[in-house]
Amino acid sequence: MPLNMNKNVFITCAVTGSGSSQDRSPHVPRSPQQIADSAIAAAKAGAAVVHCHVRDPETGVPSRDLGLYREVTDRIRDSDTDVVLNLTAGMGGDITFGDVENPLPVNAAGTDMIGATARMAHIAECLPEICTLDCGTMNFAEADYVMTNTPGMLRAMGQMMADLGVKPEIEAFDTGHLWFAKELEKEGILQSPALVQLCMGVPWGAPNDLNTFMAMVNNIPESWNWSAFSLGRDQMAYVAASVLAGGNVRVGLEDNLWLDKGVLAENYQLVERAGTIIENMGGKLMGPAEVREQLGLTKRAPVAK
Repeated sequence: MPLNMNKNVFITCAVTGSGSSQDRSPHVPRSPQQIADSAIAAAKAGAAVVHCHVRDPETGVPSRDLGLYREVTDRIRDSDTDVVLNLTAGMGGDITFGDVENPLPVNAAGTDMIGATARMAHIAECLPEICTLDCGTMNFAEADYVMTNTPGMLRAMGQMMADLGVKPEIEAFDTGHLWFAKELEKEGILQSPALVQLCMGVPWGAPNDLNTFMAMVNNIPESWNWSAFSLGRDQMAYVAASVLAGGNVRVGLEDNLWLDKGVLAENYQLVERAGTIIENMGGKLMGPAEVREQLGLTKRAPVAK
């Protein structure tokens, strides 16, 4: 199969995520100011897109607080650094069951299940250019935790994104997620060309071997735009793999905490390293204005306070 290298590449920086990394590195941003400052530094280092979650400023645990989202987005927009804003819409679909003999009632401490409108509340208020749509349900690492996104929920959330004029970024953790994304386009909920993020190596989704990766790539419609990432030590290898296969790139502390063995990274450093890899391969980094043109994005102010 011939190479289809992408010569014009945009980098997305996933700034903080919703995992339990807050106590594993002092560089994982917690407060809205820290998250915004880290996003801005990543943009200055070459990221055209920043993907943001929010966390409780005191504990660092993931949060759905609208005020925290509003502060992050206002700080980024009020800065003198242009960047495409991408907010998660993946929170609120968490089920942790009881033990294997007594799965019900669910474990309340690990369960956060809300409706489609509530999951989209911060998107409706902040109006980012992009927000994520995790396009399927999957067993997600822990023994009894399930990331839950039913077809009905995804159709409802996808339609809300369309009505708000916010571009969905399909997060595909396995081949079936791409299959359903194509169904959403067929139904008119997703507008073509869609945007896909291939999420490789997340237990227990698509493993990050190259055969699986290329199977995912080959299932993306030719007209769509896509990016990919993998976790931990494989993050930078997937920068090269994604570009070689014709895609764009995601790096950041959501997916990997390390710059080198024993050296904890900051977001801007991961972006700089990814940019060096891309440019050494003969690629060119796209800026936010170019990304908006390619993806058909609308940059807007948030809902008035």
